[in-house]
Amino acid sequence: MEIPGTEQGGAATHYTTRGLPASRRRAYWREALSRTFGAVDMKVGDEVEHGAIRTSLLGPLQAVTVEGDPHRAERTRRLVAGSDNDEYVVVKLLSHGTVHVEQDTRETCLGAGTLFMYDMARPVRLTVPERFRTKSLVLPRRALGLSESDFRRITAVPLGADTPLGRLVPPLVSHLVDSAATYQPHTGGSVAAHATSLIQTLVEEQLGFDLQDTPDAARMTLLRIQAHIGEHLTDRDLTPEAIARHHHMSVRYLHKLFELEGVTVRRWIQRRRLEECRRALGGREARSRSIAAVAHHWGFANAAHFSRSFRDAYGVSPREWRDAAGRLPQP
Repeated sequence: MEIPGTEQGGAATHYTTRGLPASRRRAYWREALSRTFGAVDMKVGDEVEHGAIRTSLLGPLQAVTVEGDPHRAERTRRLVAGSDNDEYVVVKLLSHGTVHVEQDTRETCLGAGTLFMYDMARPVRLTVPERFRTKSLVLPRRALGLSESDFRRITAVPLGADTPLGRLVPPLVSHLVDSAATYQPHTGGSVAAHATSLIQTLVEEQLGFDLQDTPDAARMTLLRIQAHIGEHLTDRDLTPEAIARHHHMSVRYLHKLFELEGVTVRRWIQRRRLEECRRALGGREARSRSIAAVAHHWGFANAAHFSRSFRDAYGVSPREWRDAAGRLPQP
């Protein structure tokens, strides 16, 4: 159902108070914001002079430009509970004006040029004391691959304001929002995927700064993951993606943790599997099982690949290792 004052064309929608009677602008503005960002409780002045929203689809993302007069928008627990928009986050660039944002026990005042994020799954309050303009990308929460605790740490704070990547992303977001409606569907989907990856990198970089202050915490997380890998070496579906999902973190952050060991996640898994195969082939019961069966048990799907990897790691073939171990005196 359209609301008066709405223009729709292709994948773009434009809400504007222009041309509406003053008596109808307030209700219209609340409805327009709710349709764009989910149910919100709006507090505006007695008179709304100007308000405009333009939305466009960019693959699975929604690109949104909003400009208008001072207001306060609050998404309460009641509104979150009754909404179907709680699986999204909003990455917002404040192009003009100031905003006071409150979420996850933080209250932050942000100025023009600042990029920040808030989560639709939890209560949030935005107070805008003057005429403003924002450009936003609304994306699925799952696209960022963050745990719930990380989501709570990253909301309502400036994103990467003092980093090279943090200076790169805001103008990119601005351009993407402005041009979203011009992309063909296939191109738009590809652009959206790259934009999401870049935002994910920026968020993880910011979260990583916190971890640099507590290297022991990162090391403990890494040890916990390595223990998990050791317990599931026989699972051929043990992949970086599955490990990251189990530990509620992104694959990129998982790889960052393994940089502490100077090795990739896949290489670490292979190294541990080779160690177990080496131990099994050198044991008393080695000749009761074929080499291929040992390799398969420890997660190697291809016998030839296992043999090459074993020789690269230990300088001998699996058969040579088993035969040499068999000639040793048994205790």
